[in-house]
Amino acid sequence: MPQACCAKGSRLFFADRKQRGAVSLRYLFDEYAFDIERRELHRGTEVVAVAPQVFDLLDYLIRHRERVVTKDDLINAIWSGRVVSDAALTTRLNAARSAIGDSGEEQRLIRTLPRKGFRFVGTVLEAQGLAGPPAADQQALPLALPDKPSIAVLPFINISGDPEQDYLADGMVEDIITALSRFKVLFVIARNSSFTYKGRTVDVKQVGLELGVRYVLEGSVRRASNRVRITAQLIDASTGMHLWADRFDGGIGDIFDLQDQVTERVVGAIAPAVEKAETARAGRKPTESLDAYDLYLRGSARLFQFASRQANEEAVLLFNSAIRLDPDFASAYARTASFYINAKANGWIVVTSNEIAEVTRLAQRAVELGNDDAMVLTTSGYALVYVAHDLVGAELVERALALNSNLAEAWMFGGWLKTWLGEPELAIRRFAHAMRLSPFDSRTMTTQSGTAYAHFLLRRYDEAASWAAMALQNTPDYQPALRQAAASHAMAGRPEQACKAMTRLRQLNPALRIANLKNVLGPYQNVEDFARYAEGLRRAGLPE
Repeated sequence: MPQACCAKGSRLFFADRKQRGAVSLRYLFDEYAFDIERRELHRGTEVVAVAPQVFDLLDYLIRHRERVVTKDDLINAIWSGRVVSDAALTTRLNAARSAIGDSGEEQRLIRTLPRKGFRFVGTVLEAQGLAGPPAADQQALPLALPDKPSIAVLPFINISGDPEQDYLADGMVEDIITALSRFKVLFVIARNSSFTYKGRTVDVKQVGLELGVRYVLEGSVRRASNRVRITAQLIDASTGMHLWADRFDGGIGDIFDLQDQVTERVVGAIAPAVEKAETARAGRKPTESLDAYDLYLRGSARLFQFASRQANEEAVLLFNSAIRLDPDFASAYARTASFYINAKANGWIVVTSNEIAEVTRLAQRAVELGNDDAMVLTTSGYALVYVAHDLVGAELVERALALNSNLAEAWMFGGWLKTWLGEPELAIRRFAHAMRLSPFDSRTMTTQSGTAYAHFLLRRYDEAASWAAMALQNTPDYQPALRQAAASHAMAGRPEQACKAMTRLRQLNPALRIANLKNVLGPYQNVEDFARYAEGLRRAGLPE
């Protein structure tokens, strides 16, 4: 019996390939199956009509998805090198996008790279089997996992005893699948596949094997009288280990608000839980087996040690290695730009024209490659504003929030941007939303420190000092929080606490002065805000 191949591309082989016909190669992506031998494109159980040249164009793009395909490549492959107008090529590309639910504006699956060519960017699984319907005795071996974190959301079980409540459970799962799909770092099984398990007793390990996913989300809905209880749990399908669980209660009269709340909380919790699990998994791998994504995960783990200069410098080396393996890795460029955020905030560097040029290069490259990735837009935009003082970055963060309203990082950075723009009340609301989405985030001290600063701007010095103290509980050497604590205590008339925070701050950054304070701060748009902050630090003992 042939062995299943677990190479990159996630091939699926039939265990029994007795001489019963030709082997058919199918590409599976999104909700589509692209059958090479039959020359058919399927969406679920439906056959999508595709013109022959459009089929050939899709075939070529998918087969060569690991690289950018030039206009000449397509002309040689599809038209055998004949002279073809740009309009004809554009027409075929538009038809190909339309056939797979894409568009020139969205470019979710087929991306145009100006002056370079085109690339199929969807996540593809390759499936091999016999042409025609499989025989009854054919058994499919497990799908290998995709190259990024993969998850299936199973239909929630209606345990109300009322079949009429199925709509509630199904609608919630559909919302969660849609929301998770906005995280470009995740491979999310489409609804049609997940719902084949509806009404069945399942083993999550078997689901993981059958769908080729590492994580499974399952849950239940119970209605009693006018109350509804919803439970959800995230499971590592390879081990059966529970990674996260929660329950939600509400009134049936507020059912749609409750449904939105559950979706938001579940999605906000899942993304960090998956990231944490994936990072731990990468750390357990032997170093000789690294690929670009594992290098990226290891770099992210070091980057999030915000107060450690050595860890952050190691992160840059890992991100650069990932970029060498995959020059189109948008997230790696964005996270490299993040190093400069941490370096500036902690006073490890003095930002010069060289640093501004490098951050701008990294951010622009990341956005060019990942203009539909909310994390990339968020991180790149924040780096542009904070390090380069380029307020165009604020527009990128707002775009990220529009793309994925469940990304806690976008709400956090968006909060900091609002403090610099002189809108502290709105900043506090954004920070609060970030913490609600991701209450156990490793970057919570950044959000708490931002909340402290927003309260400081509103002259609520007691609240500011309290939030700064929370930020320092888990990260005692986090310099932004030390600055907030020193300034807030000083303005509140507590010189001893202010002096204590300032002493530690100056041990970590002895070069800091009132004269160079702006080197570690963002681009203040309100002069009075900076003046009050500088006065607080001056009273705490920061030299001129």
